[in-house]
Amino acid sequence: MLNKRKVPMRMCVGCHEMKPKRELQRVVRSPEGEVSIDPVGKKPGRGAYVCRNVECLKKARKSKSLERKFEAAVSNEIYDALEKAFCALPPVSEDENE
Repeated sequence: MLNKRKVPMRMCVGCHEMKPKRELQRVVRSPEGEVSIDPVGKKPGRGAYVCRNVECLKKARKSKSLERKFEAAVSNEIYDALEKAFCALPPVSEDENE
């Protein structure tokens, strides 16, 4: 009998939906206070997750939810880099999530 592995779930700071960790992008504030994108998910520090679509990123930017999570300023370069990366991704269909 095969045991199914538990899928780690995280909440998107833009839409506040719980989704599998692999479907989200991690942004991290290092112990030194520097905010950066964490493509691998292994950097040390406080992490926050956002869906890999531009609409959730826009919601997070407008509500300043990343700034509140990190208790630090998030530069426009971080948001622009995330938006550029998300635009390059292929669109996710609803069938793939099931």
